[in-house]
Order: sequence, then C-alpha cells, then structure tokens
Amino acid sequence: MRVAVTGAAYVAAPKSTLPTDSTSGWGAAFTDIGWISDDGITESNSTDATEIKGWQGGQTVRKVISSSEMTFQFTAIETSKTVLELYHKGSKVATVSGKSVLAIKAPGPDRRTFGFDVIDGDAHIRIVIPDGEVTETGDITYKSDEAVAYELTITAYPGPDGTVAIKYSDDPAWGSTPEE
Repeated sequence: MRVAVTGAAYVAAPKSTLPTDSTSGWGAAFTDIGWISDDGITESNSTDATEIKGWQGGQTVRKVISSSEMTFQFTAIETSKTVLELYHKGSKVATVSGKSVLAIKAPGPDRRTFGFDVIDGDAHIRIVIPDGEVTETGDITYKSDEAVAYELTITAYPGPDGTVAIKYSDDPAWGSTPEE
C-alpha cells in the first residue's frame, strides 16, 4: 500500500529533455511550481465508447473507443511568476526595478512539458507529460483566512506513438505480483 505523502509539480518549455527514471534530477529546463494544496494531485482518465448493437435482439456486440483523455488537476498555493503565467495562459509577468505587472490576455495555446513526483518514504513515482497544456482553471478567492489558490487542470496530449504520459518508479511492488 502506498500513500502520496509528499511530492512536487514541475513545468518546462515544450520538447524539453525528459527524465528517464524516478529519482534523477529534473534538469535545468524544469521549474518547480511550488507549494501544492493538501488535496494533492488528481489523475483522471476518461474514455467514451460507442456501442455497436446487433440487429438480432439489439444486444451490444462491441464497444469502440471513440475518445479518451488524461488530465491532472491540482491547486497551486504559491503565488509566483510561474504559477501566474500558467493560470493566465499566454500572459507574461514583466518585472522592472522590483515592480511587476501582469497584463492578462485572452487565453491562447500554451503547450508545455509537465512532471510530477509522488513520494512515500523511499518509494518514488515520477509522472512525465511530454506534451500538456493547462485547459481549465478554477476561481481565485482573495480572503483573509485562506491562501490565494490557483486551481489548474492539465490535459496530456498524445505524442506520435500515442503516449500521453510516462510513469517511472523505484517501488519494488511495481515489479512483483502478490502471492495468491
């Protein structure tokens, strides 16, 4: 049994060099997104299937996958240039003489490379999304008794071979089958 005790979320420019295992460094292209709320990271996989019915009796004889999607949702609770630019797609923070401005533009395409580390003691799971994009954001609430939070949903897009994400682990359980 594993518990996602801690971890981190990372972002890099598209086509950045990807890690190839669960524990080596992320590389200079990757930026740590910062603090994530205690809700952690939610991975979702959805599939739509079209039913093919037989003429004889109207029974389902086959289901054909018509679409699928993999998303990752988390809430960043650290306000930083990285988080603001992810939340406000296509917008950039400019800083001059210690003063910053964010001119918020209408969202446009902003594909990036993303990654997540999920850690439970000595067991690591690393999830790499070679081609992803923030496709949904939640509301921002400015309140005296809560952290300003930025809810982000990342959609993983398929590469030429159909891969949407890569998972690595050094957890021995990944390579064994429970005894029956």
